[in-house]
Amino acid sequence: MKLQLALDLVNIPEAKEVVKEVQAYIDIVEIGTPVVINEGLRAVKEIKEAFPNLDVLADLKIMDAGAYEVMKASEAGADIITVLGATDDSTIRGAVEEARKHGKKILVDMINVKNLEERAREVDALGVDYICVHTGYDLQAEGENSFEQLRVIKKVVKNAKTAIAGGIKLATLPEVIEASPDLVIVGGGITGQADKSAAAAEMKRLISAR
Repeated sequence: MKLQLALDLVNIPEAKEVVKEVQAYIDIVEIGTPVVINEGLRAVKEIKEAFPNLDVLADLKIMDAGAYEVMKASEAGADIITVLGATDDSTIRGAVEEARKHGKKILVDMINVKNLEERAREVDALGVDYICVHTGYDLQAEGENSFEQLRVIKKVVKNAKTAIAGGIKLATLPEVIEASPDLVIVGGGITGQADKSAAAAEMKRLISAR
């Protein structure tokens, strides 16, 4: 089980400061969609150059032109690139084929997918590396979480690894670990804490004890 830090509301210098603080406890650093919109793929490039020992995920949420966007993210140094599960199979296939050429991985984000079980089964057959259940910011504000969704996809996903994102904090982490995802994605549960290093260290300890 790996721990991914999601950086969503920062610029590049701030991102570097946060990663420097917690790098000993995380496996993957995610350049979130807001950062990519504000800073471009330069953010991926700079974080990868600053922290070559960490995998970097570019959260592009690809919906079209899968191969092209994966190519550009790969050139910037991304190790993992996200595609939306709500897109068509051909976009996902194109993304997977391009990722293979560069030795990169594809994570499919199932945010707002309506028939989760059916779509997870379909996406799993397309050769992606990770399938991620994800409760977005707006639904988190309404009190929703992804724990039940994780159990749903764990039943049907046979090939890909599973991941969970959305509102995970230290208090809820044991429940997440119980469902055995391969990847736990945490944003504010680390970045919103006064002592980010301590929060990340404790999360890593819980995950490693599994």
